[in-house]
Formats: sequence, C-alpha cells, structure tokens
Amino acid sequence: MKKNKESEIDLDILRNIEENPGVTQRRMAEELDVSLGKINYLIKSLIEKGSLIIENFKTSDNKLGYLYVITPQGMEQRRKLTLSFLKRKSEEFDKLKKEMERIENK
Repeated sequence: MKKNKESEIDLDILRNIEENPGVTQRRMAEELDVSLGKINYLIKSLIEKGSLIIENFKTSDNKLGYLYVITPQGMEQRRKLTLSFLKRKSEEFDKLKKEMERIENK
C-alpha cells in the first residue's frame, strides 16, 4: 500500500510540474498535503531515475530559482503511473460495486 501511495504522489508531482515547471517544492507540499521533506525526497528520487532535471533560472527580482523539466523518460513514467493508477481505481470500483450488489441482494 505504501508503494501505491508514493506512486500516486510521484504522479501528482509530475502532473504539477507539467502544469507549472517553476512550482516550488513548498507549494507542491501544500497542494499535495505532504511534508516538504517528503516532496524533496521524492523529487530527488525522480531526478535519480532520470525522470526530471533541474535548470537554474533568474527570476525578475534576480533571485536564483529552479525550473523543473520532465524528461522523455519522465513522460513515459507518468504514462505508466497513470495507467497503473487507473487500473487500481477501476479494480477498487469493481470490488465496491460487487459489495453493494451483495448487500442489496440480502
């Protein structure tokens, strides 16, 4: 179960970055309701897997910032995570549906 939760967070991170490459880790942590340390750990893991790279950029007020870039490997990982997520949710739905039918037929 823990593996599924981390996979879902990885998927959420990749989705977040795809929508906003300049998103901060703090912002992602708030949006995903996980600790900043957990986001940092998972992003480092995605970088080590080759799914993400980080590029430096200067913001308008000359502070150093980061831009996350999803690699082709990361896009493939996102696709696989999405398919796995949808399969898991479909199986959960089927189980719930069977349980509801069982309860209704009593």
